[in-house]
Amino acid sequence: MPELPEVEVVRRGLQQSVLGRTVGTPAVREPRLRWPVPGELPRVLEGRTVRSVERRGKYLLLGFDHGVLIVHLGMSGSLRFLPQPPPPARHDHVDLPFAHGTLRFHDPRRFGAMLWHDAAAGAVDAHPLLAGLGVEPLGDAFDGAMLHRAMRGRRVSIKQALLSGRIVVGVGNIYASESLFRAGIRPGTPAHRVGRERCERLAAAIRATLSDAIRRGGSSLRDFVASDGASGYFQLDCFVYGRAGQPCRICGEPVRSVRQGQRSTFYCPRCQR
Repeated sequence: MPELPEVEVVRRGLQQSVLGRTVGTPAVREPRLRWPVPGELPRVLEGRTVRSVERRGKYLLLGFDHGVLIVHLGMSGSLRFLPQPPPPARHDHVDLPFAHGTLRFHDPRRFGAMLWHDAAAGAVDAHPLLAGLGVEPLGDAFDGAMLHRAMRGRRVSIKQALLSGRIVVGVGNIYASESLFRAGIRPGTPAHRVGRERCERLAAAIRATLSDAIRRGGSSLRDFVASDGASGYFQLDCFVYGRAGQPCRICGEPVRSVRQGQRSTFYCPRCQR
């Protein structure tokens, strides 16, 4: 699943390609995504100009004068801008045409979403999909003190607390493992036992890990591509993720893998005590 860095890479690409541009007549070929694409979407968007391209957690937010188009890439989705679009393929579900090209939503598994939030319904942050999200890890509100306060009383593992999205958004499986390695914290440590000093290290590690991933274009493990079709390369720099049995890049100890919440977790038993 695309995580925060991948979605941010897409957002930055879309800022260059569609911001300030006017939508033609959208084509919805398959509305059956995770939630149905609104039937009125073509009418709502036709002739309207994109005023902003933002991100909240793993959601892309395309702002118009009269509302916001909320897009989630799901497990395998992509949102690509095609200056000269080829004929739509089997899993090309939605096209937003512009005078200079087409924004195409492709999603083989159909776990993604494309929803409309009308301005009359209030601020988009109040939308049910966004209202319960935690703070942005690259924003000013996120630091070690905030993280320490949020972890107090939580009995789940520190990695599961990060993945929940209720404390901090967008730190998915890859980047949680990498951030915990950089902070020297064992993934199975109960969240409430991570003290203030380690929370400071962890907050700094999360910021650094996500920033590094964005600079590398995100991680392309399976399906992810940016809005221009480019792959990401952060996975080549991972310290522990996907490296079970290989020597730790710092100490040489073999990296281990365990299952946490149905997901693989990678860590170094020596560097993360």
